[in-house]
Amino acid sequence: MKIFFYIGSYFLMIRNTFRKFTKWNVLKTLIFKDIDDLIIRSFGIVAFISFFVGGVVAIQTALNIENPLLPGNLVGFATRQSVILEFAPTFISIIMAGKVGSFITSSIGTMRVTEQIDALEVMGINTHNYLIFPKIVALLLYPFLITFAMFLGIIGGYIVSIYGGFSTSYDFIQGIQLDFRVYHLFYAYVKTTLFAFILATVPSYHGYYMKGGALDVGKASTLSFVWTSVVIIIVNYIVTQLLLA
Repeated sequence: MKIFFYIGSYFLMIRNTFRKFTKWNVLKTLIFKDIDDLIIRSFGIVAFISFFVGGVVAIQTALNIENPLLPGNLVGFATRQSVILEFAPTFISIIMAGKVGSFITSSIGTMRVTEQIDALEVMGINTHNYLIFPKIVALLLYPFLITFAMFLGIIGGYIVSIYGGFSTSYDFIQGIQLDFRVYHLFYAYVKTTLFAFILATVPSYHGYYMKGGALDVGKASTLSFVWTSVVIIIVNYIVTQLLLA
């Protein structure tokens, strides 16, 4: 029964987020701040992880191809498929659940502990809209971050394959182009958009409804990461069944 209470309060939070909007001048400032905090400041870690994981995918694929009858472009093909279909949308989103999710939970949770949220409510402000809506809007740019991850993942695989002697430049590029389907990109971006909404709302829920003192902010951030990751994995499974099965 407890899980249904949490689900009900989560959807109630979502409904309240889109009611009684804060003045645009205030929202605009909050949105740009959240874009900087949640998107722009994530480019570094996303670039680092994407490049090297793309390289690892290429190495593992090459080392498992021992049959001379297999085509040389298989390394590029496998790297592209792995990065676009699963690594960039899902793996990066779980990493972001730790970075972005913890940031959102701790920032809102700190406001709850220090009674700033109560003060905003006394002033007649819809705190759901004030705190959560700018994060949802900011994370609408999340697909651009995932596109960046896709690009760097493939580039990482290409560089490692060429300089590691696992593939030729011609074979790798031919593998990237082999049997390319735009539908796979559509599938990846559908997942990415859903994950962006999850990254904005699930951590916000844990921060907004947290109870206790300053020490409990850390506990809420950890719980937020766990549940955000769980929801992302479940949604990933459902979307894959609906769009690819």
